[in-house]
Amino acid sequence: MININSNKVTRSILGILLGVVLGGALTTWVNAEPIKKKVNTNIFGVAIKGYDTVAYFTEGQAVKGNSKFSYNWNDAEWYFASAKNRDLFAADPDRYAPKYGGY
Repeated sequence: MININSNKVTRSILGILLGVVLGGALTTWVNAEPIKKKVNTNIFGVAIKGYDTVAYFTEGQAVKGNSKFSYNWNDAEWYFASAKNRDLFAADPDRYAPKYGGY
């Protein structure tokens, strides 16, 4: 007769199952796309009425953006007054985008 410690076997099986579940969850989390936030746009898909959102931070005032310096993020077109501001936004959109999608 084989003497099997059922408590030890149960813990081993549970450990394996937990590893499989967590491994699958981790794979899903790593491969998941970022959650898109809804952005308030005009009928042309332009965010914040074409103003440069970075300028609010760098210049402390509203500055009209230019479609020549645009960037698409969260299914919206964002306009900027300069390539520098566009690049700052592209590097960290959550820092510069209005909270709550600009609503």
